[in-house]
Amino acid sequence: MIWGMNLMTARLASDRAAAPSLRWLPPALAGLAGCLFLAVASSPPGNYQQVPFLNLPFDSGGGGTANLADWLYLVAPAVAALAGLCLLRWWPYLLAAAALLAGPDVLAEWGLAVGYPWNILPLSTAGYALAIVALLACAQGLARIAAAWAAALTALALGSRVAGSAMMSGLSWNPALRTPAAWHTALLAVGLAALAPATWRYRRGDPAAAGPAGQQPGRRARLVLIGTLAAAVAIPLQFLTTQHLADVLGVAWSALYRNGVQGPVIAVVTVLAMTLLAALAGLWPLAGVMTAAVAQMAMTVPVIFALTALAGDDPLRWLGALAGAALGATVAGSRWRIPLAAALTVLAAITLAVAYNATSGDPQKLAEQHIVIPSMLVLLVCAAAGGAVTGASAPVLAARGALPAVLGPLGATLVIGGMHTVAVTNRSSSGLPTEAAPLTTAAILFLVAGVAIGGLAFAQLLATRSAERKQAEQIRREAAAAERDRLGRSIHDGVLQVLALVQRQGSELGTEGRELAALAGEQEVALRGLLASEASTGGGGAEDLRAPLQALAAPAVEVATPAQAVRLPSGITAEVVAAVQAALDNVRKHAGPAAQAWILLEDEQDGVRVSVRDDGSGFPPERVAQAAEAGRLGIAQSMRGRIADCGGTTSIDSRPGEGTEVEFWIPRPGRTRR
Repeated sequence: MIWGMNLMTARLASDRAAAPSLRWLPPALAGLAGCLFLAVASSPPGNYQQVPFLNLPFDSGGGGTANLADWLYLVAPAVAALAGLCLLRWWPYLLAAAALLAGPDVLAEWGLAVGYPWNILPLSTAGYALAIVALLACAQGLARIAAAWAAALTALALGSRVAGSAMMSGLSWNPALRTPAAWHTALLAVGLAALAPATWRYRRGDPAAAGPAGQQPGRRARLVLIGTLAAAVAIPLQFLTTQHLADVLGVAWSALYRNGVQGPVIAVVTVLAMTLLAALAGLWPLAGVMTAAVAQMAMTVPVIFALTALAGDDPLRWLGALAGAALGATVAGSRWRIPLAAALTVLAAITLAVAYNATSGDPQKLAEQHIVIPSMLVLLVCAAAGGAVTGASAPVLAARGALPAVLGPLGATLVIGGMHTVAVTNRSSSGLPTEAAPLTTAAILFLVAGVAIGGLAFAQLLATRSAERKQAEQIRREAAAAERDRLGRSIHDGVLQVLALVQRQGSELGTEGRELAALAGEQEVALRGLLASEASTGGGGAEDLRAPLQALAAPAVEVATPAQAVRLPSGITAEVVAAVQAALDNVRKHAGPAAQAWILLEDEQDGVRVSVRDDGSGFPPERVAQAAEAGRLGIAQSMRGRIADCGGTTSIDSRPGEGTEVEFWIPRPGRTRR
């Protein structure tokens, strides 16, 4: 019996020890479920050449809206993004809601009509936006457990949309066959089953999904606002019609319409707005979203060419897309994600250059002639490169709690605007679109993305090493302070007590005893000054004011300081010590040979107070003004002037026969003078 209980206890202990290594499994399964939901959302029936993996829910649109359904189509993604960003810790429920929002469309595919008002509600677009935000929230929470899985999942968030577009668009949309409906239903069912473990595990929420911003309400609110504004940018752009633009520019409507100016203007405005929002999120989010956006812009046109060329070649079409998504996720999740992602961008650029030269500068031949092998290679390499760079940038954003907002609505809108902006350069001298320019531009963008991800990783490395150096220096300081305090306590309880005893009792003996007492007093002062000097310096150009003040101690001068360090900038410390020395000089000159002086240092909340008091003969209050009139400026310059230069004040209180007290008050840097 006892043996059985011991065995059971050992097994439970073993299970508890092994449990942390499997903590990544439920969120990883949930992330894969989210990718299935995105694959369904990226495969609407109809025109498969639209390629919806960077598609309409975040499109900037423009040109006005016609009815309520159009307005709901614009508002729904913004509302979904706002809800998702506010409820990041409940991402399993958000993913389940995204799957359910796809239900009406799947029912319609089965021939089951959905009545009013559901037929005008853009539930699929809201579910698309919600799924992206929730999936990236899952990746952000997973980053604290397994950073590699978080990067791979971010890459799959893009790759699943490419694969969904390729796989589903190649299936027959004949209502009699119901093939897409069956695939959609199966994927949603599998996704909901894979989501169940995470829903149970995080039934009370996942606090890690908000990242470091979860402990910073101000930063969290700012990211929510930025993501919502990015998702809602299409709403104000609807008012930027061709007529409005013509009125602003003061030109004829027909001229703008004839030259197609409205689209490029909307694209440029979108890019500028998204860049500004990314900058408001911080320098690291700005660098991360720019890197990922350039990579996604680079992959879009080549993938469209490849999918068009492989339109009738299933299963090669969707197998190539799946292989590209898997390769990108594998690279993003590997230990060498940065060099491998950069290598993939170079390989993609070389592949596009070869395709351009092999088609004699007319890459449209790939689509027109349905050339399989080159198209498969372009699809595989470009999809992998885009996913790898996107995933490699995820850890930088997840470490700052910005992954869902920045790579979600903000990143998608930036890619859409950037694609339309780059399209302006793909025109010939006559103003007509060219066929060669998109691939050459994509090759250049891939090279830029490779350099950007390398630069981002290098900057992250420098920041990490700087933080490690600061942490090591802080640990060294704390260890040195602890050792100094330990030695100080031992010396204070031992050597200093003996020296003080010799000083007191030796003065009661004869001449030799008084000499011994004087020598003991000098050694006590020197030893105290040595102990204090060990704590005098600090980081950031600051100095502990206690040390130089304690060094002024002498048999006739006692110094009292706080137990904790009193740090001021080294320049201010030097001026304060010089003013105290000037006060002590006055004590020696004017207070009498037997005068005793006391220095008191007080550390206050908004400044530092130093008092120098003596028990000498004192002087009338008007003596200070008389000395200044007579040209004796020791007090005015050596004391008041120094402290005034530090932003502080000096007060002198003296009465004949009652001694003198000089008080200096010095504000801390950034505080105002009292």
